[in-house]
Amino acid sequence: MNYEISGRVTEVYPVVRINERFRKREFVIEHKEISSGQTFVDFIKFQLTQDKCDIIDESWLRQEVVVRFSIKGNRWEKNGTVNYITSLNAFALSRSGPVNEDGQQNIPGPSLEDVPPPNEEFGDLPF
Repeated sequence: MNYEISGRVTEVYPVVRINERFRKREFVIEHKEISSGQTFVDFIKFQLTQDKCDIIDESWLRQEVVVRFSIKGNRWEKNGTVNYITSLNAFALSRSGPVNEDGQQNIPGPSLEDVPPPNEEFGDLPF
């Protein structure tokens, strides 16, 4: 199952080579959610693996982003002790517009400056 969340990038860690066949890069987003008039802030760490490590770099710091990710869980046992590890594996990342106080994305529409001037050559066309 895939999930999506938005927030602001607060940390981008360097790529770490675990072994000759596996590498990962972690990053953190600040996610704000408003409920019953209160703002709740979470700092969520994601990881990118293998060729996906190149999706993000330090230029993404302080940028509003949308992260698409999956949740993976593993059972790990060593010396009779059992531990469970949960990973948030990002597989897509895109920059988004600024977010308002209420957590809604603020996407600016076109302004009058964005509309091209009329083309004089075709100004008399009826359509």
